[in-house]
Amino acid sequence: MTAQSVQNFQSWFEALHTTEKSQVAMMRLEPGQESGPEPESHAHSDQVLLVLEGTLEGEIADERISMAKGDFITVPAGTLHRFYNAGESSALTFNVYAPPAYPPDARG
Repeated sequence: MTAQSVQNFQSWFEALHTTEKSQVAMMRLEPGQESGPEPESHAHSDQVLLVLEGTLEGEIADERISMAKGDFITVPAGTLHRFYNAGESSALTFNVYAPPAYPPDARG
C-alpha cells in the first residue's frame, strides 16, 4: 500500500480509497454549494466528516449545526443529513464511511 496526496483534489466529491470495510472521500463545496437539495442518508454506513478548510452548515436529523476547520461529526447510518457552504470561501472535508457508502470510483 502506498500513501496518497489530496493536495490536488479538484472534484466536488471523490472517493479516494475503498476497502471491504471502509471508504475515504473528499468533498469540496464552494460558497453557496450544497451536498444535495434535500437531506439524504446512508442506510448501512456511518459517516465521519472532518472540516479541513472553510466553514459548513449542516442539517443532521432535526438539528442544525455550524462547523469550522478542525470540527468533525459522526453521522450514524440511516440518519438524514445535508451540508452546505454559507461562507465566503471554499470548504473542504475529509470523510470516512464504514462500511463503504459509494462505488469505489465515485466522483462528482
